[in-house]
Amino acid sequence: MSSEVLDDLRKELGLEVQAHQAAVDAVDAAAAAYLQVNRTDLRCLEILTQNDSVLPSQLAVQLGLTTGSVTTMLDRLERLGYVTRSADPADRRKVVIRITTKATRKAAKIYGPIALEGERDVLSRYSAAELRVLLDYHRRSRQLQEHH
Repeated sequence: MSSEVLDDLRKELGLEVQAHQAAVDAVDAAAAAYLQVNRTDLRCLEILTQNDSVLPSQLAVQLGLTTGSVTTMLDRLERLGYVTRSADPADRRKVVIRITTKATRKAAKIYGPIALEGERDVLSRYSAAELRVLLDYHRRSRQLQEHH
């Protein structure tokens, strides 16, 4: 394959990645509006969906917030019925944060159809070898973003 073809493909891929990021951003903006939260709150809920429970200090690190800002955010999310706070069973001096069924159910209304259609209409088109290439690309791209 000529270097010109490779350059054109790389450029097209770069443009498509930018368009994908804009589309994800638009869905997240719609999800935040639907849930009546800001984008940081939405990211917090995303972190909580990926973990059984999280300490407020862990949220502070992952979200780049002060502990005071995390407390204010958790107060807001708790008032909406999206998170619970409880004593850590391993160390009762600590508080653990969990996402509620209400928040999970509301988020599933937006993200559920995307996940189902993504599996059915997008991922099912690729072989295991192709999925490994896609996984490698996304992992390396994420690591590049995290590095910068």
